[in-house]
Amino acid sequence: MTGGIILKIRFIGLLLLVSASLMPLYWYFPLVADYSSSAIFSQYIGSLALILMAFSQLFATRMPGLESIFGGLDRIYVIHKWIGIIAMAAILLHDTVDAEIDELGPETWLVDLAETLGEFSLYAVLILVVISLATVIPYPLWRFSHKFMGALFALSSFHYVFMLKPFAVLDPLGLYILVFCLLGLLCYAITLLPFRVLAGRYNYSVTAIDNNAGATCISLQPSGKGLAHIAGQFCFISVQKPGMEESHPFSISCAPTDSRELRFTVKALGDYSARLGGRVQIGDSVQVSRAYGHFQARANAEPQIWVACGIGITPFIAWLEQGTDAEVVFYYSYKGREQAPHLQQLQQLCAGRENIKLVLVDTSVRERLSSTEIAAGAAARLAKSRVYYCGPKMMRESLQQGLNRAGLRYSRFHFEEFELRSSVDLSPVLAVAGKLFGFFSRQLKQRREK
Repeated sequence: MTGGIILKIRFIGLLLLVSASLMPLYWYFPLVADYSSSAIFSQYIGSLALILMAFSQLFATRMPGLESIFGGLDRIYVIHKWIGIIAMAAILLHDTVDAEIDELGPETWLVDLAETLGEFSLYAVLILVVISLATVIPYPLWRFSHKFMGALFALSSFHYVFMLKPFAVLDPLGLYILVFCLLGLLCYAITLLPFRVLAGRYNYSVTAIDNNAGATCISLQPSGKGLAHIAGQFCFISVQKPGMEESHPFSISCAPTDSRELRFTVKALGDYSARLGGRVQIGDSVQVSRAYGHFQARANAEPQIWVACGIGITPFIAWLEQGTDAEVVFYYSYKGREQAPHLQQLQQLCAGRENIKLVLVDTSVRERLSSTEIAAGAAARLAKSRVYYCGPKMMRESLQQGLNRAGLRYSRFHFEEFELRSSVDLSPVLAVAGKLFGFFSRQLKQRREK
């Protein structure tokens, strides 16, 4: 996880996660005096995995209030990914370091069943995590396989309740972990409902479809009470026709209006978005979730730099339609006018506004936009500016690092991590896991030799 992502995750959310994960140690530490330290460590690691998996199920509900605690939904997906990786490492350590304590008595058939189910869920979780991280696997398969995570959590909870432990389920430690098991199971049940109760559901119909420089602009009219949103937010939409019911996130490319009409500008960047542009028709029914995201420009006197690349123009169009009094230098990067959605509208919205300087970066006739060009344009005002970026990840990282070296604080570079799934370099995690495994293997060997 990069430093930039961590800065965007709210402190209260990180504190809640860390506190919930470390709290069981308060009850586990005294047990070391009576039982094997390696077995107690293994038991704690297993409990940690359950706690993190429960949080993962909670995040899957997308319930109201989560963004207030952890930051925007994009940050929640980043946390979701990483706690899944940590939980996987914890499960592996729990399975590797012997958790059995002979003093607890003989095993019954129920204990044997719990052990078998725990072993099964271990390997199944490993397979699903690999599927989640391997972005070469098609999205539909990933989404389908992800639904089984909750079922495996249920098996892991059964494993916890009926396995031999140095404490009772109704003891404070037992109840603490049991609460997380019940929370995770409740959240999993919510995600199995035919529609996401906690994510909101608004009914719309398609009123207009326009082709816009390689993208499709879809205008929607509410069938009943429409969605209230803030410029810069995004929604999950589901077209109610065969093969299109799967919900996907798209930025709202218009400012809020009294009629609560919506517009989404969709570019064919994946299987679903490609089908959406070709299959959606006027009159189609569309279900829209509540609005997510905290990508909003601050209303203050600080100078601002907006950077949009290609389809990343969509939240900025909503900002411009809403209006801003800030001093803005706006860079719009695209490759040829035929690949520049909303270009004409953008020029019209910026025309006559003395507080907005529009810089068009057509990479088909000039070099790519660089941090050096942005820093030179801002000059001495760069350190006091706030940068808002929407576009490809690689360009974002390049601009962010370059502007950071030029004097812009990391926290002043704002963006959304708009990826439902992403690959990750597991080498640091595996290195730490390997060291922990080596340490506890040596400790276990020393105890046996004694």
